[in-house]
Amino acid sequence: MKKAERQQKIREIITNESIERQEDLVERLREMGLTVTQATISRDIKEMQLIKIPADNGGYRYGLPAYHHQGHENQLAQTLQDSLEQLKRNDCFLALTVHPGNGPVVATLIRKMDFPAVFTTIGDDGNVLVVCMSPEAAIKLEEKLNAMLD
Repeated sequence: MKKAERQQKIREIITNESIERQEDLVERLREMGLTVTQATISRDIKEMQLIKIPADNGGYRYGLPAYHHQGHENQLAQTLQDSLEQLKRNDCFLALTVHPGNGPVVATLIRKMDFPAVFTTIGDDGNVLVVCMSPEAAIKLEEKLNAMLD
């Protein structure tokens, strides 16, 4: 099966079912007769920019971002408004704490914005580290991100 077809199946599954973990998604695809590895699903989740949203049972489940057709700046602003818990600055670094599952999306969107102040970003499940070119650049980026929250 081609990647596009597999990702379409993933969209269908997470739209119709409550999938909490990558392992659950791998198992569900295998039940449908697809041979996939967790590494492949992990790459698909990152590429599709899936996010974790609150589930009915109080936990979190995978969901599609609601802004697929917006520009990167609008996507970043919307994601920050929906998921940012904390933004801290220290020297050349910004540390963002976001709702679980949103770290890779925020890191990718910041990278795609091509901010001149940004050297690189690193995102895990619920955190993003932004390395800026200078302390002054970090201040400017912090101001820009905070402005997106208004």
